[in-house]
Amino acid sequence: MVFVVFPRAWRSLLIWFVSVALITLVNPLAAQVVAEPEAYRGRPYRAPVPDTLTGATVLTTKLAHEVWKAGEAGFVDVLPRLPKPAKLPEGTVWRDKPRDSIPGSIWLPNVGYQTIPDADADYFRQGLETVTEGDTSGPVVIFCRADCWMSWNAAKRAIEYGYTVIYWYPEGTDGWSAAGHPLERVEPEKRSE
Repeated sequence: MVFVVFPRAWRSLLIWFVSVALITLVNPLAAQVVAEPEAYRGRPYRAPVPDTLTGATVLTTKLAHEVWKAGEAGFVDVLPRLPKPAKLPEGTVWRDKPRDSIPGSIWLPNVGYQTIPDADADYFRQGLETVTEGDTSGPVVIFCRADCWMSWNAAKRAIEYGYTVIYWYPEGTDGWSAAGHPLERVEPEKRSE
């Protein structure tokens, strides 16, 4: 049996390298750093997100809960909602998937896609106007679920619409409920005619 003796500095470096290699083997996403794209992100929407969003403040679950308790920001959930299929057989019962969200938030589904139709852009603007009472400097927290580009896209879009105090909460309802915070059943915000 052969033993190799490394100097102390080399041992530390070797231990660090082996640790990183093991973590990466066990969880390949642990070492993944996601760069912030310049444009909106498309499919897949459920994938690791960046740690930043230019123009927004990124919230941890702890900070999001503090903002929520203070009651000084509007919370906007942007989880998408699947549309009812157009050609369901007659007599088929369609039930929308229920959404449990952060209490007091409004749900604006389908506004976080890479591109959205004008009707959805107007719907998003109306929702933002509702939660800020028409004040583009009113604080807004935008979220979805963990690893969801929908919230990143929607927050970026809100900034482009001229909102100046945007908080992006990337852990979303997954992080919120994992921390033991309450959720409540919500319905999508009604569209104005």
